[in-house]
Amino acid sequence: MRPLALVAVAVAALAPLAAACGTEKADGGSGSVGAGEPVTGVQWSIDSVTVDGTTHKAPGSARVVIHESGEASGSTGCNTFSARAEVDGERVRLSDPMFTEKGCADTPPDFEKSLGRTLATSLTARTEGDRLTLTTSDGDTVELSKPKDASLYGTEWTITQAEGKARARLTFDKDAKTVTGRLPCNHVNAKATVGDGHLTLGTPATTRMMCEGSLMDVEKRMLGFFEGRVDYRIDHETLTLTSEDGETLRAYADR
Repeated sequence: MRPLALVAVAVAALAPLAAACGTEKADGGSGSVGAGEPVTGVQWSIDSVTVDGTTHKAPGSARVVIHESGEASGSTGCNTFSARAEVDGERVRLSDPMFTEKGCADTPPDFEKSLGRTLATSLTARTEGDRLTLTTSDGDTVELSKPKDASLYGTEWTITQAEGKARARLTFDKDAKTVTGRLPCNHVNAKATVGDGHLTLGTPATTRMMCEGSLMDVEKRMLGFFEGRVDYRIDHETLTLTSEDGETLRAYADR
């Protein structure tokens, strides 16, 4: 089998993992696997896979999440994937898988190969605290863990718009009660008071550079989140800001 094809098998097999983690069917029905609290919406870190007594450590960026809609997505640390899945007890049905097929020097091929072999079989799931274990009938296992949420303070949050090149970086300072950073064009700073699940942002002070029209349009939209109350939620390394009129921005922790 060619290396890229082998990678594809491993990535395709990840979608049943995501389905096994969830409590939602792709068509809206509910299902469950194993015991413990629901894990839908959690971005699980894939820690290792053990096959025939040999443990293969996963790259630090290997992860999987099943969204509330029942769509699974994630990464092996090299290839990314998405899929829809239906869970019925311990049975998993995969549909519409989409995945990349690239080789990466930092992702051991034995890890992806073993992961693909393990997840292609029937699995049972067990949760214990912040850990999830998937086990095959032969005793092979995949170990996952729930990463801690990034801190609002001191983290450099990167906002990437659909345009790709329209980026912003924001950092919240607890002691100074400020937010500083750079919008797609200009630097910005403002007062930032943190409440229970919300931020109150003051009038922004910005530099006065002019950029191309599309960047200025995105910057104007971002500035609309200042001078008022904004709800915020942190899920692992994702920060979601929601304005009073329902507009949202998502930012990702740069670690």
